[in-house]
Amino acid sequence: QVQLVESGGGSAQAGGSLRLSCAASGVFFSTYAMGWFRQAPGKEREFVAAISWNSITKYYADSVKGRFTISRDNAKRALYLQMSSLKSEDTAVYLCAARRSGRYNYAADYDYWGQGTQVTVSS
Repeated sequence: QVQLVESGGGSAQAGGSLRLSCAASGVFFSTYAMGWFRQAPGKEREFVAAISWNSITKYYADSVKGRFTISRDNAKRALYLQMSSLKSEDTAVYLCAARRSGRYNYAADYDYWGQGTQVTVSS
């Protein structure tokens, strides 16, 4: 019921910023919690950030706290990830995901996924 498409990835220098967007379609989008995950080559998919349906609750991985900000605009059917103070360790494919319930930081509990957008940070 939900289709997700990420955009905004690209290359940035260490210390720079990027803003990722996730465009969603689906009648029930506003009822879904949303999350961002990332996956680097040879590594497992890891949790980055999550946000409740009403934006009241937000969660961040320790590795991105203070640097990344997750937000959503239900009227626009969009999810965002503002990434600042980028590090080379942030290089990965970033994926947005949606879920009705489950563990906010556990990829297997998300029901829908985008195709991913590449973020490359050089130093």
